[in-house]
Amino acid sequence: MNKQTIQKIITICDEKIEKKGENVGLSFYAFFHNKNDNPNLLMEVAEWWILKHKLDHFEKAVKIKEMVSNQL
Repeated sequence: MNKQTIQKIITICDEKIEKKGENVGLSFYAFFHNKNDNPNLLMEVAEWWILKHKLDHFEKAVKIKEMVSNQL
């Protein structure tokens, strides 16, 4: 994933953690609006989430933030 996508994921994870606490879970859909306006990016994140890391549908935001932060 590119740096812009990684930064977006980190920002959203931070927002979710701030609102709901350290135990908040999210899916990769949390990084997109409720419409499919960028299918290539959606598939890129889905591939990273599902195929590369074999993550469950919902994961802790702190875990995802740590994983993507390591890619910067």
